Amino acid sequence: MSGLGGRAAGLAVSGSTFGSELRDVLIQRWGWLFAPSAKDLGFAVRTSVAAILSLLIAMWMELDSPQWAPLTVWVVATASRGESLSKARWRFAGTIIGGCMGVALIAAFPQQAGLFFIALALWIGLCCGWATFLDGYRRYGFLVISFTSAIVATGAISQPDDVFNVAMARGTYIMLGTVCEAGLAVLFLPNVQKEARARLLGKLQQVTAKVASHADVLRAGRFDPETEGRLLAELVDANTRIEFDVLEMGSGTRRSADHARAVLARLLAVLARAQGGATGIDVDRDLEAARNHIQAIIAPPRHDRFTFRTRSPRHILEAVLNGLRAATGIMGAWLLWEVTAWPSGPAFVSFVALVYGLLATREIPALASSGFYRGAVWCAGVAGIYAFFVVPVVTTPEYLALLLLIPMVIGGLAARAPKLVNHAFSFNMFLPVLIGPSNLMRYDEVSFLNGASAFLGAVIFTRVTFGVVFPFRADSHLRRTSAWVEQQLRFIARGGGQTVHQWLAINAASMVRAVRSCQGVPRDVMLAYMARHLNAMALGLWVIELRDAAARETTPVSIRRRLQVFLRAWFRKGDGAAPLAQTVFLSLRKEPAVEPDVRTALQRLAGDVPPSA
Repeated sequence: MSGLGGRAAGLAVSGSTFGSELRDVLIQRWGWLFAPSAKDLGFAVRTSVAAILSLLIAMWMELDSPQWAPLTVWVVATASRGESLSKARWRFAGTIIGGCMGVALIAAFPQQAGLFFIALALWIGLCCGWATFLDGYRRYGFLVISFTSAIVATGAISQPDDVFNVAMARGTYIMLGTVCEAGLAVLFLPNVQKEARARLLGKLQQVTAKVASHADVLRAGRFDPETEGRLLAELVDANTRIEFDVLEMGSGTRRSADHARAVLARLLAVLARAQGGATGIDVDRDLEAARNHIQAIIAPPRHDRFTFRTRSPRHILEAVLNGLRAATGIMGAWLLWEVTAWPSGPAFVSFVALVYGLLATREIPALASSGFYRGAVWCAGVAGIYAFFVVPVVTTPEYLALLLLIPMVIGGLAARAPKLVNHAFSFNMFLPVLIGPSNLMRYDEVSFLNGASAFLGAVIFTRVTFGVVFPFRADSHLRRTSAWVEQQLRFIARGGGQTVHQWLAINAASMVRAVRSCQGVPRDVMLAYMARHLNAMALGLWVIELRDAAARETTPVSIRRRLQVFLRAWFRKGDGAAPLAQTVFLSLRKEPAVEPDVRTALQRLAGDVPPSA
């Protein structure tokens, strides 16, 4: 009897273990759908309601293509009000400029299709390439210009005399969708000012404590590129969030953004100095300055006029390749249409331009296009079900709106799952476009098939061109980034170059982007790259301090001349000028007028006190 009881207990335990494992697997794979957080569910419902509202308003206004309004809602939708406001204003500006450019292209080449598409390809390539120079939603603004120009211009190919009306219609949809999304964000996100202020201060205080702790580790000689890389990524992400938090904080807080950026710049200097073997006095000086800027946010001083500006990394080769890839894609799409005489050719070219613009904001467009394609397939399948079975039986737009809420909310939840972001990106935006609801409430199946085939064809075409035209290679990207760092390290020796904080911010952003983009690189190769990049950041800090000392009129002439000799050698040879730094240091060792920072910089550049790496 006891044996039977033992076996039963064993089965119960086994069944319990199997059930818990199954539950864990389900939560891991489908938790985003069946057990979403309140924040994720709020985002999905809020954005879906905004999309439905924009669709109903567009239909009430009897616009001819109301489906473009909800597409805009999903394009500008973000989890925070600050991001929505920032993205919306750049979309407004991009839409206006893109619409004007679309009209200008049609007006310039009304009867020359070849010249028209060459000009359109060059313009889109220029926008996508220039967007590479920018960060945040300024980059997004240029991409909006590119695909708005294509949508307006290709929409008026068959009716060039109506190009102005087409531009006004497309602009109306975009403005309507943007306003609806921003309006719902304001209603559903109350008390954002206090929350944004608390979030900004909490993040700054948190990263300051982490950097102070890690600086002690570095000064103890324990250097870990992975740990420092994660900390740099956190600083870069925090810098991106500053603009959004300050927008949510409301008017009168403009200086808070400058102080916050100064905090992060000082923390980068702490890491660079500690990694380069600086004294505790230098590190503590930057930490104290960072804490003073945090205090200026907590209790703003009267008549505060403090300003702080940063710059984005300028990878010229990356920008050129991005622009050429986009221009080649547009030309290839046009040639495909020209050869096949496809009736849906204009829609195909428009979709190609739109997908290029959307994916160009991703760090690795080729990898993002894979998830985008899968989401597009799901989008076409769900849209087909609605077009064939749902739209023919509904009698009012309100019924259709209620039925559309189901896939939209699911898509909104998927957009909050990190592994499904790119899938949801295409699904959410293009679902209303493929369904194509209108006031007639009846749909031509042939039109749906043409539209869906043009959309899927554009996604497949874009994915192929990303893999064929200047394909992304992680090893090549690391080599280019390393060469760029070495070049910039020599150039900062020239007068009028970057400040210490600009140098550190640009290199931190560049290194974080490279690490995120090259996940498939062997670990030892990535660690070696990170160690070199971090060492270059520290070297650049010392070179800039010498350059600034050589430019100050308070520095004695004899010292300035010797520093200038070293800087000219550094500009020619880079770190090959280290022996000269040793010579200059020895010649200035007994000079009482030499500043301590100059002595320290020369020592570090000479290699007497090697970096922790």
